[in-house]
Amino acid sequence: MPRVGAYEAKTKLANLLERVAEGEYITITKHGVPVATLAPVPGRQQRPAIEVIADLRAFRRGRRLGRTPLKKLIEEGRR
Repeated sequence: MPRVGAYEAKTKLANLLERVAEGEYITITKHGVPVATLAPVPGRQQRPAIEVIADLRAFRRGRRLGRTPLKKLIEEGRR
């Protein structure tokens, strides 16, 4: 199990979370002493992208935005 110092864990948290999401366990140390473990959530598996895309396409079927252009909806959401 890889060990990472607390300071490095703080500065590289996003990268560490990606590694954990892929199934890796990471021990966080403080002054060389283990204080915590980052671990993946049990039972959580990433779905293949092709499945996610298929689900999104199925969700879109039959749904319309009405007469409002998508660009206008996006701009309104940014306000």
